[in-house]
Amino acid sequence: MIEKVKKEQEGQSTPAPEPWQEDKKRTSSNEDKKRWTQIATAIRPDRIGTAPGTPALSIFTCSSCGSVSSTDAQQRARTDYVTAPSNLSVTARGRCRRSRTGARSSTGRICSAGEARDCRDRAAAGASDDAVSCAVLLEILGSLSSTSVPLKHAVIFLFNGAEENILQGSHGFITQHQWAKLVRAFINLEAAGVGGKELVFQTGPENPWLVQAYSAAAVHPFASVVAQEIFQSGIIPSDTDFRIYRDFGNIPGIDLAFIENGYIYHTKYDTADRIHTDSIQRAGDNILGVLKYLASSPLLADSSEFRHGNLIFFDVSGLFVVSYPARIGTIINYVIAAVTLFYLSKKTIKYRRAGTNYARDLMIGLSINVTSWISALVTVLILSVLVSLTGNALSWYTHFYVAVGLYGTAAVAKIILTHTMAKIFYFTNTSKQYLGDLFFDVSLLSWGIPMMLLTQKGLCSAYFFAMWVIFPFVTKLLAEQESVHQGSSYRYLAVYLIGLFYPYMHTTYHVWALFEMFTPIFGRSGTEIPPDVVMASFLVICTVLLMTCFVNFVYLVKSTKTIMLSLAVLSGMTFILVCSGAFFPYSANMDSPKPKRIFLQHTTRNFHNLNGDLVKRDSGIWINGFDYNGITHITPHIPEINDTVRAPCHEGPFCGFPWYFPVNSLIRLVFV
Repeated sequence: MIEKVKKEQEGQSTPAPEPWQEDKKRTSSNEDKKRWTQIATAIRPDRIGTAPGTPALSIFTCSSCGSVSSTDAQQRARTDYVTAPSNLSVTARGRCRRSRTGARSSTGRICSAGEARDCRDRAAAGASDDAVSCAVLLEILGSLSSTSVPLKHAVIFLFNGAEENILQGSHGFITQHQWAKLVRAFINLEAAGVGGKELVFQTGPENPWLVQAYSAAAVHPFASVVAQEIFQSGIIPSDTDFRIYRDFGNIPGIDLAFIENGYIYHTKYDTADRIHTDSIQRAGDNILGVLKYLASSPLLADSSEFRHGNLIFFDVSGLFVVSYPARIGTIINYVIAAVTLFYLSKKTIKYRRAGTNYARDLMIGLSINVTSWISALVTVLILSVLVSLTGNALSWYTHFYVAVGLYGTAAVAKIILTHTMAKIFYFTNTSKQYLGDLFFDVSLLSWGIPMMLLTQKGLCSAYFFAMWVIFPFVTKLLAEQESVHQGSSYRYLAVYLIGLFYPYMHTTYHVWALFEMFTPIFGRSGTEIPPDVVMASFLVICTVLLMTCFVNFVYLVKSTKTIMLSLAVLSGMTFILVCSGAFFPYSANMDSPKPKRIFLQHTTRNFHNLNGDLVKRDSGIWINGFDYNGITHITPHIPEINDTVRAPCHEGPFCGFPWYFPVNSLIRLVFV
């Protein structure tokens, strides 16, 4: 059963009919579909084989509106404030003029009431957030309407707006619409980028059968419990309708989002021609498969008995999804820890009989390892602070290789230097073979400790560190077989590399997703968070993950001078180029634009006291730069901005600025 949810903004007071009572209507033409401007209004139950009277148990949603964040976006706002002493409550009211010419989407207007944004042609077109998802759902709707295979459960397609205004559209549906009581699960289609793979970054809460449904039915899976726990930690400045359905409807679901090319997300460059058809096809294949699976699943009718428990899940290079209960993962982690501890204990006893205190050396090696991490982090943080102080932040925003050359190479060089110094000054008369074995065991201990800490906290991401313990451990056992170990050193190295292939591939896969998502976010993360400091920290973490199992080779080779010198020179040259301004952060290349985000808003403010008397009135152009560089790159081209003054913080909500969200603490460079 596929139904259209009527928009409450249209002022229709007639109660919505039950899903199985509405007559069949077809309102979308070919031209409308191409422009993504119409949604199907209703389809009779017999069209897809659902029996009349069957409640709608599954909801598939897309939010049709995205907020403007482009340099051309202008807003004319009038805001009235009531000022009061700091110990009294403060209220605010505001009104904004809507554009008279709006881009169209599948809900009729891409600029929904309450978004307070100018929707002229130069503003955000909203192709990725969320017109493409609406288009995908329209195609799925058409596919289901023509199938002869009956579905066990009805399906509601919800095209809601007002998502950017603190999720008002979804809140209105789930709390007021009578169909909401029939929903048992949902899939929410989101976007944090323009095209690419759609990532499953939230599921549940609990209800592991939803992940199992995705695992079984998604044709091109892209899912990670690591992404889920990172997003739910709150470090990503974003929110979705998922929270509304979960918190206000107590409904489990799946949250998917496009994550690639977030540089033009919510800008005027977010147009349909920039979204590859392969991305749309991929999303359609996945969502249609999951939809059919859920709509035919016997679990959906009464999922309460299957709701408890969490799943560890991740895809293997987009081929298939590995998933297993978190309690099984906990058992596996404890077994891995026990086996590793037994292995290290046996080795300690062996060396003790030979007169060597292996346990002491193991702890010293672990200390050296942690020291190398800390020294690498301190080094790159110093570099990032110097870059920020010279006014060259975000030099890698368009050229990501700059961040690798500046911070990545410095981190690698410092880790190698630390271990080389330990080899020369502390382990002077120790055999290379002993040190190689010792620091391999140190790597097992280095990942075994966080594995157990995350397991104790109940985090599913502990599997990631378990993988870095079990694969190297098994590889070492295979490589130490006499037939291999006594042969060619190249043969030993080949076995070692083959054994570490999967954890490296899996880690690199996540590292790519990390930078693909976070690098564009730095262009809209506010002026208070130094992006170079965060980027440098990310690169150190990734370097540590990828290097730890190869640190033992520092103790096996004769010299590391050449590689350290090469890395140091590369990092130093990159630092000089960055500080000289050789890398401009933004790009006007129309094939791959990376624009700077600026808010220019014509604002009139009226300040009132508690008696309602007008205390102050002012007006001006409210200027906000949405990245750490503020407006420093704009002032040379618009000299008039140099005559502006920084707006003071007045008593009142959000310092007297007409913010719609409490983000004033993230923006320090505010001018009027």
